[in-house]
Amino acid sequence: MAGPFFALLGHRLADAGHGVRRINFNGGDKLYWRTPGATDYRGTLARWPAFLDAYLDRAPATDLVLFGDCRPLHAAAIAVARARGIQVHVFEEGYIRPDYVTVEAEGVNGHSKLPRNPEDYLRAARALPPLEEHAPIASFFGRRAREDLTYNLSSFLLTPLFPGYRTHRPWHILVEYAGWAARLVRKRRGMRRSSATIDRLNAGGQPFFVFPLQLDCDYQIRVHSDFKRIQPAIEHVLASFAAHGPADTLLVVKGHPLDNGLTNWETRTLNAAAKLGIADRVVFIAWADIDPLVRAARGVVTVNSTTGTLALRYGVPTIVLGEAVYNIARITHQAGLDTFWRQPEAPVAEVFDAFRRVLVDRCLIHGGYFSDEGLDMLIEGAAGRIEANAPGAPVVRRTAPGVAVKGVRAASARG
Repeated sequence: MAGPFFALLGHRLADAGHGVRRINFNGGDKLYWRTPGATDYRGTLARWPAFLDAYLDRAPATDLVLFGDCRPLHAAAIAVARARGIQVHVFEEGYIRPDYVTVEAEGVNGHSKLPRNPEDYLRAARALPPLEEHAPIASFFGRRAREDLTYNLSSFLLTPLFPGYRTHRPWHILVEYAGWAARLVRKRRGMRRSSATIDRLNAGGQPFFVFPLQLDCDYQIRVHSDFKRIQPAIEHVLASFAAHGPADTLLVVKGHPLDNGLTNWETRTLNAAAKLGIADRVVFIAWADIDPLVRAARGVVTVNSTTGTLALRYGVPTIVLGEAVYNIARITHQAGLDTFWRQPEAPVAEVFDAFRRVLVDRCLIHGGYFSDEGLDMLIEGAAGRIEANAPGAPVVRRTAPGVAVKGVRAASARG
């Protein structure tokens, strides 16, 4: 994540007496980690595993902390860590949103070690208290945009310092920002069109299904599904709806709020619908709050978006087409997409509640990345999770800033 999260977490762990070190891969990493203990890696992906092995020979570590487990640099680091018996802590945006962040040992999403049997959740939840109701945590899109811009422009401007670095994303960042700029210029008109479309939906009274698009570059699509890109997913869902969807229902395709605008997904979706002869039954909405759409839907189709857990929370039938931790019998529809349109299976409330309680207990932290309030909560929760899973080495707490102490060492890497 662009932003101060890892630096603040590092400070919190260091203040508890842990040794904390950081490996920077680009100028954005360097910008957001201004404290001592950082090493700049200037080499290529091919040389990275050998570099990390040698680094850990010189300075052994007990824990590896990173964001996401599919970026090539991170996947390689995790392999090195596992070979050495180093505990891995993977952060992600929350399985359940908003107001939660994921941190899981070993892997997340399709790499998660969470069970897929509903009975396991029902048994584990018996020992857990009911979930507490929390006030919403502030999350500011403007802050996210500023931090992202600062991170990526720093990475671009400091390119000479990191000659071997290549982004995991498929586009150059300046190309992405050009797409975002064009999309924002069109936003007001797009919001008016989306509002008019929603008004027609409400006035028409036709039942509808919702298919929220995910980012084309998302590793959830690229690694944790058979589609690899979002276009094949769109074509698959529309073809099934054309063949099996009831004639009186609509399919609402919802654009992703963080899409960079480089691909016109509305045009692609509606063209695919026209070829299938269902142009009058497919609706595209680019800008809208997903919450009321999901609440009103007959069902939600997703590859593996966290919108699925939002729908399930409201008792809306949901089908997952890729890998997802919540794709569990008695929670999601298990009989295939073609049957979903006519006989969608609703989640069993008791099972989904057990799933949520186990998730919060094992790998979710109450907090957020994009507000001071959210970060304060997140840092304490994240540090507590890391310390709870750390080896049993004694830790001496620091009594004043800057005092060197003996303690558990942790390496922090992020690409």
